[in-house]
Amino acid sequence: MRKGFLIVVSGPSGAGKGTVCTAFLKEHEDVAYSVSATTRAPRSGEQEGVNYYFLSRGEFESMIANGELLEWAEVYGNYYGTPLKKIEEKLARGQDILLEIDTQGALNVQKKFPDGIYVFILPPSIQELEKRLRGRGTDSEEAVARRLSAAAGEIAVAKEYAYTIVNDTIKDSVQTLAAIVSAEHARTCNNLGKIDEIIKGA
Repeated sequence: MRKGFLIVVSGPSGAGKGTVCTAFLKEHEDVAYSVSATTRAPRSGEQEGVNYYFLSRGEFESMIANGELLEWAEVYGNYYGTPLKKIEEKLARGQDILLEIDTQGALNVQKKFPDGIYVFILPPSIQELEKRLRGRGTDSEEAVARRLSAAAGEIAVAKEYAYTIVNDTIKDSVQTLAAIVSAEHARTCNNLGKIDEIIKGA
Protein backbone atom coordinates (compact mmCIF):
# COMPACT_ATOMS: atom_id res chain seq x y z
CA MET A 1 0.00 0.00 0.00
CA ARG A 2 1.19 3.52 -0.81
CA LYS A 3 2.37 5.43 2.22
CA GLY A 4 0.15 8.30 3.29
CA PHE A 5 1.87 11.62 3.94
CA LEU A 6 1.00 14.36 6.37
CA ILE A 7 1.39 17.61 4.40
CA VAL A 8 1.82 20.50 6.85
CA VAL A 9 1.37 24.03 5.47
CA SER A 10 2.08 27.19 7.48
CA GLY A 11 2.69 30.86 6.88
CA PRO A 12 1.96 34.26 8.38
CA SER A 13 -1.60 35.54 8.43
CA GLY A 14 -2.32 37.14 5.06
CA ALA A 15 0.28 35.17 3.08
CA GLY A 16 -2.49 33.30 1.30
CA LYS A 17 -1.88 29.83 2.73
CA GLY A 18 -5.60 29.15 3.13
CA THR A 19 -6.31 30.11 -0.47
CA VAL A 20 -3.42 27.98 -1.72
CA CYS A 21 -4.59 24.99 0.31
CA THR A 22 -8.19 25.35 -0.89
CA ALA A 23 -7.10 25.52 -4.53
CA PHE A 24 -4.73 22.57 -4.09
CA LEU A 25 -7.46 20.41 -2.54
CA LYS A 26 -9.87 21.23 -5.40
CA GLU A 27 -7.30 19.92 -7.88
CA HIS A 28 -6.32 16.89 -5.74
CA GLU A 29 -9.53 15.33 -4.46
CA ASP A 30 -7.62 12.26 -3.26
CA VAL A 31 -5.94 14.41 -0.57
CA ALA A 32 -7.90 14.78 2.67
CA TYR A 33 -8.11 18.03 4.60
CA SER A 34 -7.47 17.90 8.32
CA VAL A 35 -10.14 20.04 9.96
CA SER A 36 -8.72 21.83 13.00
CA ALA A 37 -10.57 22.69 16.19
CA THR A 38 -10.67 26.25 17.52
CA THR A 39 -12.32 28.37 20.18
CA ARG A 40 -12.47 31.48 18.00
CA ALA A 41 -15.77 32.63 16.55
CA PRO A 42 -16.60 31.61 12.96
CA ARG A 43 -15.84 34.16 10.24
CA SER A 44 -18.37 34.97 7.56
CA GLY A 45 -18.96 31.93 5.35
CA GLU A 46 -17.13 29.44 7.57
CA GLN A 47 -18.94 26.19 8.31
CA GLU A 48 -18.78 23.83 11.28
CA GLY A 49 -16.83 20.67 10.42
CA VAL A 50 -15.71 22.11 7.08
CA ASN A 51 -13.42 25.00 7.99
CA TYR A 52 -13.07 24.25 11.70
CA TYR A 53 -14.70 22.45 14.59
CA PHE A 54 -15.84 25.44 16.65
CA LEU A 55 -15.59 24.55 20.35
CA SER A 56 -16.02 26.27 23.70
CA ARG A 57 -12.91 26.71 25.84
CA GLY A 58 -14.21 24.00 28.15
CA GLU A 59 -14.67 21.50 25.30
CA PHE A 60 -11.23 22.25 23.94
CA GLU A 61 -9.54 21.92 27.33
CA SER A 62 -11.27 18.56 27.78
CA MET A 63 -9.69 17.35 24.53
CA ILE A 64 -6.29 18.51 25.78
CA ALA A 65 -6.75 16.64 29.06
CA ASN A 66 -7.81 13.45 27.25
CA GLY A 67 -4.86 13.47 24.82
CA GLU A 68 -7.16 13.77 21.81
CA LEU A 69 -5.09 16.41 19.98
CA LEU A 70 -2.02 15.93 17.81
CA GLU A 71 -0.99 19.48 18.70
CA TRP A 72 -2.56 22.58 20.13
CA ALA A 73 -1.62 26.17 20.81
CA GLU A 74 -3.14 29.39 22.05
CA VAL A 75 -2.88 32.09 19.38
CA TYR A 76 -4.23 35.65 19.72
CA GLY A 77 -6.24 34.55 22.76
CA ASN A 78 -7.90 31.53 21.13
CA TYR A 79 -7.10 27.82 21.16
CA TYR A 80 -6.30 25.99 17.93
CA GLY A 81 -5.60 22.28 17.69
CA THR A 82 -5.61 19.17 15.51
CA PRO A 83 -7.82 16.18 16.36
CA LEU A 84 -5.53 13.13 16.27
CA LYS A 85 -7.81 10.13 15.61
CA LYS A 86 -8.93 11.01 12.09
CA ILE A 87 -5.35 11.73 10.98
CA GLU A 88 -4.12 8.35 12.20
CA GLU A 89 -6.99 6.53 10.47
CA LYS A 90 -6.44 8.21 7.08
CA LEU A 91 -2.65 7.82 7.09
CA ALA A 92 -3.08 4.13 7.91
CA ARG A 93 -5.22 3.81 4.76
CA GLY A 94 -2.45 5.35 2.65
CA GLN A 95 -4.22 8.67 2.18
CA ASP A 96 -2.37 12.00 2.11
CA ILE A 97 -3.67 14.59 4.56
CA LEU A 98 -3.19 18.34 4.31
CA LEU A 99 -2.88 20.16 7.61
CA GLU A 100 -2.89 23.98 7.64
CA ILE A 101 -1.59 25.20 11.01
CA ASP A 102 0.48 27.93 12.65
CA THR A 103 4.23 27.61 13.12
CA GLN A 104 4.02 26.77 16.82
CA GLY A 105 1.76 23.82 16.10
CA ALA A 106 3.80 22.69 13.10
CA LEU A 107 7.01 22.48 15.13
CA ASN A 108 5.20 20.26 17.63
CA VAL A 109 3.88 18.04 14.84
CA GLN A 110 7.42 17.65 13.45
CA LYS A 111 8.42 15.89 16.67
CA LYS A 112 5.67 13.28 16.21
CA PHE A 113 5.70 13.04 12.39
CA PRO A 114 9.30 13.78 11.35
CA ASP A 115 8.72 12.24 7.91
CA GLY A 116 5.87 14.62 7.09
CA ILE A 117 6.06 17.17 4.27
CA TYR A 118 6.55 20.64 5.80
CA VAL A 119 5.84 23.63 3.55
CA PHE A 120 5.95 27.32 4.47
CA ILE A 121 4.02 29.87 2.39
CA LEU A 122 5.86 33.20 2.15
CA PRO A 123 4.45 36.55 1.01
CA PRO A 124 6.44 38.30 -1.75
CA SER A 125 7.23 41.10 0.76
CA ILE A 126 6.05 42.58 4.05
CA GLN A 127 4.47 45.41 2.06
CA GLU A 128 2.41 42.94 0.04
CA LEU A 129 1.47 41.10 3.23
CA GLU A 130 0.10 44.32 4.73
CA LYS A 131 -1.85 45.01 1.52
CA ARG A 132 -3.44 41.56 1.63
CA LEU A 133 -4.31 41.82 5.33
CA ARG A 134 -6.06 45.14 4.82
CA GLY A 135 -7.67 43.97 1.60
CA ARG A 136 -9.51 41.03 3.10
CA GLY A 137 -11.41 43.38 5.42
CA THR A 138 -11.93 40.87 8.25
CA ASP A 139 -9.63 42.40 10.86
CA SER A 140 -9.65 45.62 12.85
CA GLU A 141 -6.77 48.07 12.53
CA GLU A 142 -5.45 46.79 15.85
CA ALA A 143 -5.59 43.19 14.64
CA VAL A 144 -3.78 44.07 11.39
CA ALA A 145 -1.02 45.79 13.36
CA ARG A 146 -0.72 42.79 15.68
CA ARG A 147 -0.49 40.34 12.79
CA LEU A 148 2.12 42.44 11.00
CA SER A 149 4.14 42.68 14.20
CA ALA A 150 4.10 38.88 14.54
CA ALA A 151 4.87 38.22 10.87
CA ALA A 152 8.66 38.70 11.01
CA GLY A 153 8.99 36.18 13.81
CA GLU A 154 6.73 33.70 12.01
CA ILE A 155 8.66 34.09 8.76
CA ALA A 156 11.95 33.40 10.59
CA VAL A 157 10.56 29.97 11.53
CA ALA A 158 10.39 29.12 7.80
CA LYS A 159 14.01 27.98 8.13
CA GLU A 160 12.72 24.98 10.09
CA TYR A 161 10.63 23.78 7.13
CA ALA A 162 11.85 21.53 4.33
CA TYR A 163 10.18 23.65 1.64
CA THR A 164 9.21 27.29 1.10
CA ILE A 165 6.90 28.72 -1.55
CA VAL A 166 6.76 32.45 -2.32
CA ASN A 167 3.08 33.04 -3.03
CA ASP A 168 3.19 35.47 -5.96
CA THR A 169 0.21 33.83 -7.67
CA ILE A 170 -2.14 31.12 -6.41
CA LYS A 171 -1.75 29.08 -9.62
CA ASP A 172 2.04 28.92 -9.41
CA SER A 173 1.98 28.18 -5.67
CA VAL A 174 -0.48 25.30 -6.14
CA GLN A 175 1.66 23.84 -8.93
CA THR A 176 4.75 24.05 -6.74
CA LEU A 177 2.99 22.40 -3.81
CA ALA A 178 1.78 19.59 -6.08
CA ALA A 179 5.33 19.09 -7.40
CA ILE A 180 6.69 18.88 -3.84
CA VAL A 181 4.17 16.19 -2.85
CA SER A 182 4.78 14.25 -6.05
CA ALA A 183 8.55 14.35 -5.51
CA GLU A 184 8.19 13.07 -1.94
CA HIS A 185 6.15 10.11 -3.16
CA ALA A 186 8.84 9.36 -5.75
CA ARG A 187 11.72 9.29 -3.25
CA THR A 188 13.46 5.92 -3.17
CA CYS A 189 13.15 5.62 0.61
CA ASN A 190 9.37 5.79 0.23
CA ASN A 191 9.27 3.06 -2.41
CA LEU A 192 11.45 0.31 -0.93
CA GLY A 193 8.47 -2.06 -0.66
CA LYS A 194 7.64 -1.60 -4.35
CA ILE A 195 11.27 -2.17 -5.33
CA ASP A 196 11.37 -5.43 -3.35
CA GLU A 197 8.07 -6.51 -4.90
CA ILE A 198 9.42 -6.01 -8.42
CA ILE A 199 12.66 -7.85 -7.59
CA LYS A 200 10.73 -10.84 -6.21
CA GLY A 201 8.63 -10.97 -9.36
CA ALA A 202 11.64 -10.93 -11.68
